[in-house]
Amino acid sequence: MEIKTGLLLSAIENPDDLKKLKEEQLIQVCNELRQFIIDIVSVKGGHFGASLGVVELTVALHYVFNTPNDLLVWDVGHQAYGHKILTGRRKEFHTNRIYKGISGFPKRKESIYDAFGVGHSSTSISAALGMAVADRYKGENQKQHIAVIGDGALTGGMAFEGLNHAGVENTNLLVILNDNCMSIDPNVGALKEYLTDITTSQTYNKVKDEVWKLLGKISKLGPNAQEIASKIESGLKSAMLKQSNLFESLKFRYFGPVDGHDVVRLTKVLKDLKQIPGPKILHCLTVKGKGYKFSEEGNQTIWHSPGLFNKETGEIIKVGGNQPQPPKYQDVFGHTIVELAEQNKKIIGVTPAMPSGCSLNLMLEAMPDRAFDVGIAEQHAVTFSAGMATQGLIPFCNIYSSFMQRAYDQVIHDVALQNLNVIFCLDRGGFAGSDGATHHGAYDLAYMRCVPNMIVSAPMNEEELRNLMFTAQQENMGPFTIRYPRGNGVMTNWKKPMKTIPIGKGRKLRDGKDLAILSIGHIGNMATDACDTLSKKGIEAAHYDMRFAKPLDEMILHEVFGKFDKVITVEDGCIIGGMGSAVIEFMADNGYMAHVKRLGIPDRFVDHGEQKELYAECGFDAQGIYNTALELLAEKNNAMVS
Repeated sequence: MEIKTGLLLSAIENPDDLKKLKEEQLIQVCNELRQFIIDIVSVKGGHFGASLGVVELTVALHYVFNTPNDLLVWDVGHQAYGHKILTGRRKEFHTNRIYKGISGFPKRKESIYDAFGVGHSSTSISAALGMAVADRYKGENQKQHIAVIGDGALTGGMAFEGLNHAGVENTNLLVILNDNCMSIDPNVGALKEYLTDITTSQTYNKVKDEVWKLLGKISKLGPNAQEIASKIESGLKSAMLKQSNLFESLKFRYFGPVDGHDVVRLTKVLKDLKQIPGPKILHCLTVKGKGYKFSEEGNQTIWHSPGLFNKETGEIIKVGGNQPQPPKYQDVFGHTIVELAEQNKKIIGVTPAMPSGCSLNLMLEAMPDRAFDVGIAEQHAVTFSAGMATQGLIPFCNIYSSFMQRAYDQVIHDVALQNLNVIFCLDRGGFAGSDGATHHGAYDLAYMRCVPNMIVSAPMNEEELRNLMFTAQQENMGPFTIRYPRGNGVMTNWKKPMKTIPIGKGRKLRDGKDLAILSIGHIGNMATDACDTLSKKGIEAAHYDMRFAKPLDEMILHEVFGKFDKVITVEDGCIIGGMGSAVIEFMADNGYMAHVKRLGIPDRFVDHGEQKELYAECGFDAQGIYNTALELLAEKNNAMVS
């Protein structure tokens, strides 16, 4: 792919090349780097606004620090496109997030410059501190450790756990707070207001200017650097700045806020901070989407990951043109919860920082007193929901499947153990596509199935999703999981009257005599296609939509194992412990004998790609199901011949 590269950027293969430039040339590097990201993402897709917002910071960090010896951790990887381009991946950046191409997130096996793999938020401080303590233990006391954390990621509890520990460890740790008031959606909560107070306080900014004048002298003073640093610290404390107490109380030296888009000043500040020992925080103010006017002036949530767009006009290119398309499952959830909440005053919506990603923003707009964005705080979201459930409310807690992994103890201890009616709507169940292994929802069927009191379900289409949501909010349902995939469903006429689905009741979609296919969730549509193809070959496969991984429909299973000795299970989830495992457990417990072939996500981490590419790779797309059926029947025929 031919993308025009700026004169300076084209000569940068690694940070050593960057260091050959003069500081004033870094401004041009930033302009060229920003344009390169715009050129690629507009035609290839990917995360956009976050990386544009840290262009200057990225250039300054690699200019000042000795990466990869100095360790740089990004939180989260949405910010790291510039980092990838400057660290040897410019020529292959056009493969970013594409099947078999480079990852959209930092990945240790991809580059020595990726010090830590990051796809989920709030990990950088703990990881960088672990690296710093390890280097101190090894006697490598000159190495620097930098955690770049977005202000949205700072709302995650783990970030505070890391800060709390780091403050008492004497390590070379620099935390850079990238403050742009955004995660994917606008930030919420008291921390956001606290950071705003810092940036707008006239008293603070007057003292800050004086402090930065002192700081600017450090690099010129050599051995007196620590003395000056002490004066800076004393100056801040003597000013009795209310705003600085949070970080200072955790024993961090706080510096800032500084303009995160002034690359020359950033390089000077970072050089000075290298000379100050111990844990430090640099507060940088940035603009998400900086340098692209349609992102800066438009809806920054949309420009977080806009898909393909016309870089000249800012028009986002719609996939599928103007033809009617089935809705996204997340939008079916969003519209349905509003509809249900209008009928049932007990219903509450909760999400950890993903209102637009899961479409709870529809309820936030329609019923702001009954929907809550709690920030990037999955554990809190679950226990917050549990607390409301004890008081008779019915929370729909919407969390991406891969993010729910972070709140598993709360699911067990705070919800299931107390048998509370919290409804977990797990978006992005199964392969998440181009976000890759960090975001695939591979494990929820397995990890929810083993929890007592938990109902585990997955709809095959939009109508089934609405019916499961309607069912889950009935009285005395207890913990209830509904998982569904990223992307579009299969129905254009989906908004139908809702009805209750009996718990643990599946449905027979097709009768047959040669073998049985048991599916759960959206992937059942692939099984339907496979059955159609088999029928054309004269093979009649019975197809059952199980709907529930727990409790299983035992009537269906008795029918299946009483009639068939060849059975295929299909799920867009991990094979180990999933619905297929549950079916085999039933078979063993009830004394049946059959050849059961489980299709699903294998016991390995699967990289990024379009969902259809990943289904095919793992053998459970329509063609893979068809092939498996032929193999099973061939084995049967061969056995009969022998």
